[in-house]
Amino acid sequence: MKLASLKGGRDGRLVVVSTDLAWCTEAGHIAPTLQAALDNWTMVEPQLRLLAVDLDHEVIPRERFHERAALAPLPRAYQWADGSAYVNHVELVRKARGAAMPESFWTDPLMYQGASDEMLPPRAPIPLADESWGCDLEAEIVVVTGTVPRGASREQALDQILLVGLVNDVSLRNLIPAEIAKGFGFVQSKPASALSPVLVTPDELGESWRDGKLSGILKVDLNGRPFGRAQAGQDMTFDFGTLIAHLAKTRNVGAGSIIGSGTVSNRGADGGPGKPIDQGGVGYSCIAEVRTVETIVGGRAETEFLKHGDSIRIWMDDDQGRPIFGVIEQTVE
Repeated sequence: MKLASLKGGRDGRLVVVSTDLAWCTEAGHIAPTLQAALDNWTMVEPQLRLLAVDLDHEVIPRERFHERAALAPLPRAYQWADGSAYVNHVELVRKARGAAMPESFWTDPLMYQGASDEMLPPRAPIPLADESWGCDLEAEIVVVTGTVPRGASREQALDQILLVGLVNDVSLRNLIPAEIAKGFGFVQSKPASALSPVLVTPDELGESWRDGKLSGILKVDLNGRPFGRAQAGQDMTFDFGTLIAHLAKTRNVGAGSIIGSGTVSNRGADGGPGKPIDQGGVGYSCIAEVRTVETIVGGRAETEFLKHGDSIRIWMDDDQGRPIFGVIEQTVE
């Protein structure tokens, strides 16, 4: 089942979307918004599934689903917590600046609390007031939870993963060092992120979803050229059950919480830093990582961060070559 939000009120109006993303149908008589559906998932989910079946069989009123008209599925969320499940990414970035990586990073996830009062639509521009801030994309997998009780186990957390999607977690890299130096975390360096047009129930993903990990090629294009083709199910140190249990150690996690995987990152075939696509590698899911590899290999970073007018595209195809979650497509303005 695929769900989206179209314009209508502060939190949009809920629609069910066909498997091929071509059609949608109103779901407001079941739940007015996606958050309302998540708050009452046990009761609402079976009704939404019936609606999805009727939509696919073309027996109910429907309209064309246009991704450009979609809001973020959750235009605002109660919580956005981003982990670093791909520790290869963390290791590379620390290595580039000569910082040792504590051994605990391989056993205890990193996670930060992001701003969720505004989640950008998938076609919204990336607002950038000053190019010197070092604007970067970060292509990631996200899940949306039901209610997870404080102290939940990994298995309990896995049971509360209700939806899966993609995110562009925008970062302002040159603002990060000063914030980290204060010892209190990200604020200004982490502006609004953009969600994929639709979120998908795990069963819709078939064998691609297993043990809290999504397998598939996460595709990233930068200015119309292939930039990243990382395998999301590979080199993922912490699955989503582990990330959610980490978050829930000392708190209840509310329904509608968005949990990110962190930048999807693969090692090179030789176990070392990955290579660009034009050199036979799978590329990268953020600019910081290619700059890191350039620094390690050649002594200095050459790839520039995003500039005004640059465009990015993030998506993942199914086995028929169709985008599963729709496409995040943004231009820096």
